[in-house]
Amino acid sequence: MTIEPNQLDDEAPSLEGENGLSGTLLFVDDEPNILSSLRRLFRPSGYRVLTAESGAEGLAILEKERVDLVISDMRMPHMNGAQFLEQVVEMSPDTVRILLTGHADIGAVVEAINKGRIYRYVAKPWEENDILLCVRHALERQKLERETRRLQALTRRQNDKLRELNASLEEKVRIRTEQLRQVVASLEDVLGKLKKGFLTSVRVFSNLIEMREPGLAGHAKRVADLARMIAQKMNLTESEVQDVFLAGLLHDIGKIGLSDKLLARPWSKLSADERVEHGKHAVKGEASLMALEQLHDAAKLIRNHHERFDGLGYPDGLAGAQIPAGARILAVANDFDAAQIGTLADRRLSLNDALQMIIEGKGKRYDPAVVDLLIQVAGVPAKTASKAEIQVRASQLMEGMALSRDLVTKDGMLLLSKDYVLDQRFIEKIQSFERADGQPIGIYIYAKRGAIKNAIPHHAG
Repeated sequence: MTIEPNQLDDEAPSLEGENGLSGTLLFVDDEPNILSSLRRLFRPSGYRVLTAESGAEGLAILEKERVDLVISDMRMPHMNGAQFLEQVVEMSPDTVRILLTGHADIGAVVEAINKGRIYRYVAKPWEENDILLCVRHALERQKLERETRRLQALTRRQNDKLRELNASLEEKVRIRTEQLRQVVASLEDVLGKLKKGFLTSVRVFSNLIEMREPGLAGHAKRVADLARMIAQKMNLTESEVQDVFLAGLLHDIGKIGLSDKLLARPWSKLSADERVEHGKHAVKGEASLMALEQLHDAAKLIRNHHERFDGLGYPDGLAGAQIPAGARILAVANDFDAAQIGTLADRRLSLNDALQMIIEGKGKRYDPAVVDLLIQVAGVPAKTASKAEIQVRASQLMEGMALSRDLVTKDGMLLLSKDYVLDQRFIEKIQSFERADGQPIGIYIYAKRGAIKNAIPHHAG
């Protein structure tokens, strides 16, 4: 019986047989009886079977049909099996290729393996079970390979999506991080301004008492700076050092309520009753600051800065380590500066004489450890970065200039703090104050090249 090219096995009721197998098979052989045998063998397994009597007919079928597996005879006229399978590779590389060979032609098999890249070759006559198993295993392997490729493609697509998602997330994280950085920078700037404003307010308070007695001008600032240096040498915490500095600035705030008579006379010239009255300023100073939570610890140091190491001080009669370390430091720094400006005795002492007076009080009035640290730092200014500065007149001030020193009057009253950036409003106030005072104010600003002509150059610090 002659079998037409591209003929379907009409006897097969479906594409899936009793064994649950499926797939499209193409048998190519120039002998119709071989094709009939193959069709009859594979019909019960549920495969879709196509047949062709030449390589050319087989290629024509492949152009129209999707074929899972090809079984081709080796010896065919015009186009042998190796040549046919070689073209199958080009047309449908996914199709499994099996070669039928009826003679022991090793050269032909090698050619089919090299050119047609065959899966296996089957010798004629074949064992039916062997060829059935061969096809089944080939299709199972093909299915696994297809599934592997599908999963690999799916994995690549998912990886691409993940990379896009990661890139998107990284960009979102970068944007969010930058936003947070800007917020933090803004908060730090605000906090810095608050701290600066707070410190300026404290220094204004410290100047209130000095406005009543010109001889005290700068005393609180010098005491605060010296006390801070000693506290740092003593390895106090940053918070404790800050409290010592603030207490130094405000240690005389309780004297605001004292009479001009008491303020004008040195301690050594006061009567017993006057000393009692004068001595209340430490407690009053603490009380006046307790409403400010940020100054609670500094206020306690102010209360105890007239305690003596031997226990004979006031107001609480504390001795030795009972006295807060900051208060012991403040006692030394305060008396050291007071001795030099003449508020402790009836005459001013030189730096060396003031230092000797402190040394003589070591272990009695003063903590020996603090005295030893004073000896190390006495007369040594705090180290600051050297920056070029110029002295200018009030009429030469311009917006954007930054003060390189505190702006104080000749009477020691603080007008503006160091590093303050001037605007037109404050420039007009400074000029107005200078006109009202009738004398020039010492104004120092950080130098900028070509900023002011005829200015006197200095170096800050």
